[in-house]
This record gives sequence, structure tokens and C-alpha cells, in this order.
Amino acid sequence: MSLQLGQIAPDFEQDSTEGPISFHKWLGSSWGLFFSHPKNFTPVCTTELGEVARLKPEWDKRGVKPIGLSVDSVASHGRWEKDIEQTQGQTLNFPMLADPERRVAELYGMIHPQSDPNVTVRAVFVIDPNKKIRLILTYPPSTGRNFAEVLRAIDSLQLTDAEKVATPVNWEKGQPVIIAPGLSDEDARARFPQGWTELKPYLRVVQLAK
Repeated sequence: MSLQLGQIAPDFEQDSTEGPISFHKWLGSSWGLFFSHPKNFTPVCTTELGEVARLKPEWDKRGVKPIGLSVDSVASHGRWEKDIEQTQGQTLNFPMLADPERRVAELYGMIHPQSDPNVTVRAVFVIDPNKKIRLILTYPPSTGRNFAEVLRAIDSLQLTDAEKVATPVNWEKGQPVIIAPGLSDEDARARFPQGWTELKPYLRVVQLAK
């Protein structure tokens, strides 16, 4: 299945380290970070899960609920958690879906046969409170993810949902943004009384009031 931005994230019911999960009900009104791992007891995945656990205050600050998946059993996840805590100094504080039959992995297109037909790629889905997919990232099994970039992208999504702006290249939270091209100068003056810098008629840079 090929999922696209703006599509409603497929719902499912699946067992996890925190018991059975009905995905949409579990998400509730929160943002979701749904990400997959190729296999338990692998080195890159071990570092990633520790990092997601360490970032709990950042997810909480943004109203984001993380949830992981791999094609292993709940019992295997439980044994792996001990390794993660020992090597990364972090106890898992989010659910890990068990998908040995690859039902959810297939539903979300996480199995790429030309890469490896036996494991999931490192997929990332950011899902908004309306259950719409807002970001899709796919990494090969050998490359660990940069969760600082995932946080940056979520900051951008949440900001641009609230304001008529877009975020420029390499933008970080608190930096100037771009006024949406569809917003007229008249409407922009009402929305941004602090003014802006016009580099081109379509490129108006503004520092949002804090």
C-alpha cells in the first residue's frame, strides 16, 4: 500500500508492549509519531529507541505520542527493552507494536522487497490530530534516523497550521518565517503588524511576535 500526505492514517488493532492497541483510539486528539524498526536486537535500532525514550519531554511539549513497530513478538520486545536500558541508559516509555505476521507493516508499506523482503525499512509517519498523515520519511535499514530533524519538522507543521506562513530552508523554531504566498499584502498587514522584509513579491520574510 502506498500512503500519501493528507491521507487518513489507516486504523488497526494490534498487540503491543502496553497491551492491545486500537490505533485511532490510542491517538485520541494527539499528534502521533509512528516509526518502524527492521528487527529486534540490532545495533542501530537499539540506539534509536533509546533516543526516542530520552526525548519524552520534547514529545510531551508538542503533544506527540510516539509508537514503534517491528516484525517481532511482544516477548521479544520485552527482552530487548532490557538491552536498551543497559546500553542506552533509557527505559522505554512508549508502546512497541508486535507485528510478526507483518499485517501493519504491509498496511503502511513498510516492507520494501527490493531492499529486504524480510524486515521493515526505517519508516516514519507523523500524524496530526485529525488522523491525517503529514510527514513520511523512509530510511534504509543501515541508516539511523535523526530525531532532531523529526522534531524540527513537527515544529514547522504545528506552526504553519496555526499561522499563514511557511518555514524556509534549515529553519529552526524561533527563526524568521515566510508569509504564505496566497496571503495578500493587505491581509498580511492585519496579521503581521510588526511588518516584514520583502525580498520578492512572493518572498516576504517575517519575524513572528513572541
